[in-house]
Amino acid sequence: MDTFICRDYQLPLGNVTYIMGILNVTPDSFYDGGQYSEIDTAVKRAKEMVKEGADLIDIGGQSTRPGHEEISVEEELKRILPVIEVLSKELSVPLSVDTYRNRVAEKALEAGAHIINDIWGLKREPKIAETVTSYKAGLILMHNKEDNDYEEIIKDITQHLKSCIQVALNAGLTMNHLMIDPGIGAPYGKDVEQQYELLARLKDLRELNVPILHAVSRKSFLGAVTGRNTKDRLAATIACTALGIQNGVDFVRVHDIKEIRDAVKVADKLVRRTM
Repeated sequence: MDTFICRDYQLPLGNVTYIMGILNVTPDSFYDGGQYSEIDTAVKRAKEMVKEGADLIDIGGQSTRPGHEEISVEEELKRILPVIEVLSKELSVPLSVDTYRNRVAEKALEAGAHIINDIWGLKREPKIAETVTSYKAGLILMHNKEDNDYEEIIKDITQHLKSCIQVALNAGLTMNHLMIDPGIGAPYGKDVEQQYELLARLKDLRELNVPILHAVSRKSFLGAVTGRNTKDRLAATIACTALGIQNGVDFVRVHDIKEIRDAVKVADKLVRRTM
């Protein structure tokens, strides 16, 4: 597989690392909660990220930070749909929507989104796969679980993601429409040491033959090593992003586009031998 397809967009794989800009239209996300909860500020930030070098925008209406409160489907739609409707008309990059609810996925795709980013990898609502198939959209499958008990972490995560991929294929999607996210982060069933072990062995996930999304931006496992708070984890994020590229990731999901763009250019020059 050499291309990731999401509706009308085809993103060739292998030559560059794609940058996915994070747009949280939430009041309580761990880093930027409340900054972009209004339509005008959200649209402005999305356009700013594209100008700075973002290749995709990932829109989230439900925070998944540690201790988050689950909101209703209606509230999630109220937060994201107006933003999608504007950005789908005014931006020329794919829009991803971070949701694990089929009704939200359906409405988001109807409004013009191109990718569904499911943090539960179809384990909560497998019908999302059928919805994504009907729009010929892209689907990101993340590894997630409610505890951190593993027999062998890489083997277990690989098997889990294989089962997620199979659900998507059974619904009619092809491998070109799929991406995986190994699920780095405190809420996703991994302690700090497990997260670092997973990051060190990302190349092992290449056997799944789908692109890997690297989502480490400013997360708490970085603070556990550096002692830095969320707002002071940019340097650690850049280091982890560059090492992720060396270990075979194709997409990076980040808050800080300008700084990460420079890191990606250098890492790609070394790893992919790009000009």
